[in-house]
Amino acid sequence: MARRSFEERNIRVLMRFAKRSFAITLPIEVVRDLGWQEHQRIRIRRAGRRIVIEEDRGTL
Repeated sequence: MARRSFEERNIRVLMRFAKRSFAITLPIEVVRDLGWQEHQRIRIRRAGRRIVIEEDRGTL
């Protein structure tokens, strides 16, 4: 099977995680470019019809 193009790799599927949660996976290239690691604290917010995922720089 041929490798998928960059645009095709960025198409993700929304998965049911539990009764009240959903999950998506992030491309490893994006996570590495941002310098994020496992258990990284992130903030999720809505901006119109978009979802913004950003690093949480707050204190624990």
